[in-house]
Amino acid sequence: MAETAGWAAAELEAAMIVPHQPHAAAFFDVDNTMMQGASIYYFARGLAKRRYFTSADLARFALRQLRFRLIASEHAGDITQAREAALAFIEGWKVEDVARLSEEIFDELMADKIWSGTRALADLHLAAGERVWLVTAAPVELGTVIASRLGLTGALGTVAQIRDGHYTGKLVGEMLHGPHKATAIQALAAAEGLDLSRCAAYSDSVNDVPMLSTVGRAVAVNPDSALRRTARENGWEIRDFRTGRKAAKAAVPMAIGAGLVAGAVAGGIALNRKRRRF
Repeated sequence: MAETAGWAAAELEAAMIVPHQPHAAAFFDVDNTMMQGASIYYFARGLAKRRYFTSADLARFALRQLRFRLIASEHAGDITQAREAALAFIEGWKVEDVARLSEEIFDELMADKIWSGTRALADLHLAAGERVWLVTAAPVELGTVIASRLGLTGALGTVAQIRDGHYTGKLVGEMLHGPHKATAIQALAAAEGLDLSRCAAYSDSVNDVPMLSTVGRAVAVNPDSALRRTARENGWEIRDFRTGRKAAKAAVPMAIGAGLVAGAVAGGIALNRKRRRF
């Protein structure tokens, strides 16, 4: 009887193992797609709480990004200026300390901001044996922490130059924004042997249309009005995990407030921070 029970248990365990899908993956934007609000905003809040920044710094930071984020974020001049200054706020900081702070601040401020519906979608891909990657304009170290905490495969993000274990304040390559997300996904697909026609991508923003257009299945999650129109025109799926008209209206100031700081850091305006070193 015991042998039979053991055999049955082994058979059940084997039946529950999902075959790995080596050529399929899913790509998720982070801000307002996987998470309510902007990851880099929460990171900045966590740093301010620890007195690396002041509240006045954060206010100036947001105001200086109004044009970049809401008016002219796609103009070449703005993107060039943003790229040259991107991630300057971490110049001189130790890589290991930024990683530690990212973990602490995720647990403190971000964990309960994850959209349960979006996470469920990611889990479905994992359950199907597919790899799941986050794709974000935020620093790749922050994206990697979020991916690790959610049990995902990994993250693609904006890469900062490192020298002798410290950030130089300069970028390696481009900000992972707009068409550069599509380029990064294509490069990953080539390296990992992925068939993009069998892959899926999820985003809330019309800025990510290049990424969504790169894969076989595009899904608009909590979409802005421009992406909602584009999704309807292209016959893409739409998933909205926001509840009711009130929540939809509340998302506007959240995008203007939290999103501005996100654009500031990802877009690259350095904070007038205290000269505190780790």
